Amino acid sequence: MISTRDLSALPTIETLKELMQSLAMLDAIIMREWDYRYYSFNSKWAEGEQMASMRNGEGDGWYCGFDVAGAFLKGFDHESEMSPWSMEISKVWPGVLDGVPGEFKSFATEPAFSMEDTTFCIWRKIQNAQWNTGKISYPAGDDPDGSEWMLSILDANPSTYTAWAEGYYERSVSLSAVQQIYGHAPLTQELAQELNANVVIESLLADAAEIDYPATRI
Repeated sequence: MISTRDLSALPTIETLKELMQSLAMLDAIIMREWDYRYYSFNSKWAEGEQMASMRNGEGDGWYCGFDVAGAFLKGFDHESEMSPWSMEISKVWPGVLDGVPGEFKSFATEPAFSMEDTTFCIWRKIQNAQWNTGKISYPAGDDPDGSEWMLSILDANPSTYTAWAEGYYERSVSLSAVQQIYGHAPLTQELAQELNANVVIESLLADAAEIDYPATRI
């Protein structure tokens, strides 16, 4: 299971970016109302930067920024043992943000990321062979920073998303269609309707453009 204590199963930077684009495209197809989507991806976040996010509607989530330096991801689980909300004096747990490379300063100081609300942070520079965290003394608990439940979707396994989406959206989700989206197959009317029978591809083109996901116009 992926967590800050074991990041060995987390994909490479490019694979992770493509995976996050797939998650955002799947959510855009299944849930047409933006406010109720879980995953998003903005390929035009800023010049030379792209941003993916997860939000559960209850104050928990993560932001992941991509640029020429690599990738930076911060997460927040407000009920975790390491949450600033759980402390007498609200502050980020010692070590969580220590060691963040200067190359990621624009992300680490980004107001939209609400860095004061952080329970875990990971990063990987292009030249790195692995993902990194600060030096942290973890409190007791199976998932003290919330990273395990929030990063588990990033195992690149289509079945993981399918099971999650069926539970979250309370509907049947085609594993075959998820597999195709995970493989970045061009979005077509037929593929979209395999996930949402009521959707038309024209309504998805703006989402696909923002995500930078390939779509076939008809």
